[in-house]
Amino acid sequence: MRYALLRLVVLTTAAICGPAGLVRAEQMATIGAIAVHDAWARASLGQTGTSAVYMTVEASGDQGDRLIGAASPVAARAELHTSVMDGGVAKMRPLAAFEIAPGERTVLAPGGPHIMLIGLRDKLVEGEALPLSLTFEDAGTIEVEVPIRGVGGGMRHGNHQPPSN
Repeated sequence: MRYALLRLVVLTTAAICGPAGLVRAEQMATIGAIAVHDAWARASLGQTGTSAVYMTVEASGDQGDRLIGAASPVAARAELHTSVMDGGVAKMRPLAAFEIAPGERTVLAPGGPHIMLIGLRDKLVEGEALPLSLTFEDAGTIEVEVPIRGVGGGMRHGNHQPPSN
């Protein structure tokens, strides 16, 4: 009887919520005036020892902040990077910090600023998640759970942006 009742509750909830109700929602984490949302990491390919993390960071109020560091137990180190064009070739460059302007969104995205995970201890698998610590100059450190998307999860195809996972 209990199993039948539990099954009825689960099926009813699924029917009411639809597929979106069964998918893990994008998490948002806050510390002080800083909000981090839409974070995701790219699944690692084969035996590669690197991956990248992307997200949106916002500072509410009239004072900004600076993202000055990141760390995750899944990697030997995490570095703040940006992508630049050099002689027609895209290259990554490490940065000391990302400026988070007050009242604006700072978007870490493929082809632009991102957090590089270097020396991965294990393969990053689509559908799993990884822990990430973000350290801000003023707000302090916040822990974020980062969903892992497929290798092409944020790639642009022509003029089309893929839907969010």
